[in-house]
Amino acid sequence: MLVLMVLLSLAALRGSQAYFITVDAHAEECFFDKVEIGTKLGLTFEISEGGFLDIDVKIVGPDGKVIYQGERETSGKYTFAAHLPGKYTYCFSNQMSTMTPKVVMFDMEVGDAPKTDVKAEGDETADHTKMEEMIKELTTSLTGVKHEQEYMSVRDRIHRSINESTNSRVVLWSFFEAVVLFTMTMGQVYYLKRFFEVRRVV
Repeated sequence: MLVLMVLLSLAALRGSQAYFITVDAHAEECFFDKVEIGTKLGLTFEISEGGFLDIDVKIVGPDGKVIYQGERETSGKYTFAAHLPGKYTYCFSNQMSTMTPKVVMFDMEVGDAPKTDVKAEGDETADHTKMEEMIKELTTSLTGVKHEQEYMSVRDRIHRSINESTNSRVVLWSFFEAVVLFTMTMGQVYYLKRFFEVRRVV
């Protein structure tokens, strides 16, 4: 029983993968999920590289209506239930950028379609239903841990990039200060030498 629960949870985790895409300047990348009415959907995203780490996000329903729209967002998580059957489209737009591409990590979650109520008959059916519920809870927990690890990995990469950039700027500034200090020292030595120089009038 335990092995079956773990295998089913791992199979569900494979269906929930994080993707990395590069959205070029003045470009838009769209993805979609085709689901039934009432299905729970979710979008989690994080900008890992490029410019000011921001992008425009839009979720459109099968009827063409905008469900969610955000401008210049760095990260976000949005969940909703499908109000109509059909394709739900997720778009990442980098049209506000003039030349910098953006690297986006995102994950599209699709829950189970709602089931019609069926009355449980007998202990075996009740046990089976209880086991399914436990598997779903375990899958949700594992997916949450996986998303948190991916988020921390992206944040670590961003912070490392910022630290390396800051370190290189500090080194360049220190070099510039050393050059200025050396130039000022040589200038002062030359000036003092000229000041105390004895001039003879012939």
